[in-house]
Amino acid sequence: MSGRTRLAMCAAVATLMAACALLPLVSSAAWLVQAALLLAVQSGVGAAARRVPLARPLTVAAQALVTLLLLTLVFARAQAVAGLIPGPDAFRHLAALLQQGADDVGRYAIPAPLSDGIRLMLVGGVLLIGLIVDAVAVTLRSAAPAGLPLLALYSVAAGLSTGGTDWLWFLVAAAGYLMLLLAEGRDRLSQWGRVFSGASRAAGGDPAGATAPVRTGRRIGAVALGVALVVPLALPGMRGGLLGPAGTGVGGGLGGGGTISAVNPLVSLRDSLNVDEDRTVLSLRTTSEDSSDLYLRIVSLDDFDGTTWKPSQRHIIGVPDPLPTPAGLAGDVRRSEITTSISTADWYAQDWLPMPYPPSGVRVKGSWRYEPVGMTLVGDHGQNTRGLSYQVRSLDLQPTAAQLAAAPEPSEAIRREYTKVPDTLPGLVANTARAVTDGATNHYEQAVKLQNWFAVNGGFQYDTQVEVGSGSEAISRFLRSKRGFCVHFSFAMAAMARTLGIPARVAVGFAPGSAQGDGTIAVGLKDAHAWPELYFEGVGWTRFEPTPTRGTVPSYTQPETSGTTLPNPAEPSQQASTAPSAAPSASAGCPPQLKRLGECPSPSAQAALPVDRGGPGWGAVAAWALAGLILVVLPLSPMLWRRRTRSVRLGAHGRGEADTAPHTLAVWQELTDTAWDFGILPDESQTPRRAAARIVRLGHLDPVTAESVHRLADAVEQVLYAPRPRPVPGLAEDVRRVTAGLRATASRGARLRAVLAPRSAARLAWTLSARWAAVKSRTAALRPAPRRRPSGQQG
Repeated sequence: MSGRTRLAMCAAVATLMAACALLPLVSSAAWLVQAALLLAVQSGVGAAARRVPLARPLTVAAQALVTLLLLTLVFARAQAVAGLIPGPDAFRHLAALLQQGADDVGRYAIPAPLSDGIRLMLVGGVLLIGLIVDAVAVTLRSAAPAGLPLLALYSVAAGLSTGGTDWLWFLVAAAGYLMLLLAEGRDRLSQWGRVFSGASRAAGGDPAGATAPVRTGRRIGAVALGVALVVPLALPGMRGGLLGPAGTGVGGGLGGGGTISAVNPLVSLRDSLNVDEDRTVLSLRTTSEDSSDLYLRIVSLDDFDGTTWKPSQRHIIGVPDPLPTPAGLAGDVRRSEITTSISTADWYAQDWLPMPYPPSGVRVKGSWRYEPVGMTLVGDHGQNTRGLSYQVRSLDLQPTAAQLAAAPEPSEAIRREYTKVPDTLPGLVANTARAVTDGATNHYEQAVKLQNWFAVNGGFQYDTQVEVGSGSEAISRFLRSKRGFCVHFSFAMAAMARTLGIPARVAVGFAPGSAQGDGTIAVGLKDAHAWPELYFEGVGWTRFEPTPTRGTVPSYTQPETSGTTLPNPAEPSQQASTAPSAAPSASAGCPPQLKRLGECPSPSAQAALPVDRGGPGWGAVAAWALAGLILVVLPLSPMLWRRRTRSVRLGAHGRGEADTAPHTLAVWQELTDTAWDFGILPDESQTPRRAAARIVRLGHLDPVTAESVHRLADAVEQVLYAPRPRPVPGLAEDVRRVTAGLRATASRGARLRAVLAPRSAARLAWTLSARWAAVKSRTAALRPAPRRRPSGQQG
């Protein structure tokens, strides 16, 4: 292994060792394995480019290009051309992921869940630092300044983390940097030969000449490590979300002010629904007579940017007692107050307090703040729900269908804030909403038709394996595929409601849990849920349930008239028939216990609309085939180019005297390139005879093969110096004989390298570079010469 290759490996390892300081910031370390694999490819490309060799800027450009392709392949494969080449859609998707990652960083406490956005930021950041370190330490051969990006990587992690193991990550990062310095020093000393290997030694035991460079390296390392210790202490303290310690509250301090930016729980919602073991999160007792409608609300998402729903930044105050009446609730809506006692698991640490909606009073210990718009409680100064017991009084609202249908238009402020949709929302969303609600005479009927279409008669299927999705096309993709889970249904219904002028937002929390034998209700991870809330003046924010086989359908969405296709679970069927029915089965009345076991009936086969389960189209097949062809051909392109070049040079040339010179020179070029492929670098300054002797000596060729080499050299000298060179037969056969001789004396690795990664393929890059320089020269020659201004000086 060459010194530069060893240095490149050390640079990659040093980057990974510094990146280990980021491990405490997220809950999973899987991203580091992925970063290590991609960093190895990036470093390998740099080593191959320097081996060719390419110019330094071209080497860095090649590594940057490969890094972009790798990030596209991992994070934007579906949006890329042939799954690999980034286009406008891929760049937009990567930008959306970065924005999502930035939002998640600001919302989550350490350790944050490994969302796609955070993973892109971590992996992309490590690759960027790795590219800089490789370029500085290996390509530019200056390892000491390469400590600056490593220091930046470690300092960011150390400034964010407040764990007790920071010293361990410091030692790991410092060891990586010192390893890089030592590798560079060894490489430099090996290139200087025996200058520092004499017997003379200084008093300290070091070789006399090595004292200065070794001491310099030690000083650089000591200064860098000292800065690494001091810089994190000087970084400003940052609080809130991922920029604060685990459990740090998001309140703005004591008193009545401050703002919060809510945690977005959607990243972990799908993971909660797919857990193998349904761990109990909450245990509760309630005075409600019907616990099947007891949803526990954590936070509401009211900011819709076309890509996703997220909570707005809100002002928080001290917790009032009692809590104010919900906005928009009139006195004629029937209601009763219920009391719910809740206990949380010791491992469940949530900044937001799960409560029935709307709450009217809370008795809870700890430091909590109140957000009036969403009527939620958020922990302050590190407060969370871990092992907490609290009591919530809430209103059990029982509006009628007639009250919702007769609701007046909301205020201008409500309508302006909660019916806003971005221009990037696909037209399919609004068009589908109008088509589904065709014939409805008011917003209530529109909302019920939307709910029924999703839950019963639209042909949708509940599937927790579907990705949450992102981008402006996520909702339209769901409307076409008709497969998803609560996030997809709630997002789509809320967005469609807004296009119809109905104020809407999305609530996240827990669906009703399972009744236990001791009278309590257990709420597990798989009860995590999201549902839309629509605003009706006189009633306020009202829950709807569009997700099939999940939760319970609200009774007020079953009007006394026949304006809905949802059956009333409280009323038995009036007629019975043994014939297959095209109507959907009544899953609305399925008890929560059966729902959790997955035994609730789903829409019948005749009622459900067909879902396209066909294979990929011809376009997708062709794109994947092209991507596979590129992945196969690209690594083999040097070998293919080399075989083609050899075939042309050794082809049927030189039959006449006119072809003697070009054929002989081409054959000689093939000989020198073949020797180059086996590790004998060409030396253009030597005469053909001396070059032939060098190939024979370094290639350890036998006398018969050496005679072929010298015969080729004699033919070249005749072409160069004879007045009328004559054709020499058998030159191509001489080259083949020499090739066989070089292969016989080479190691197995050298033989494979000569075939798969021939060094002489660098001539292709040189040719392209020369042609590009010629094009630039011709372009510059075509430009008009600048006019000189007359000089103001006088002789």
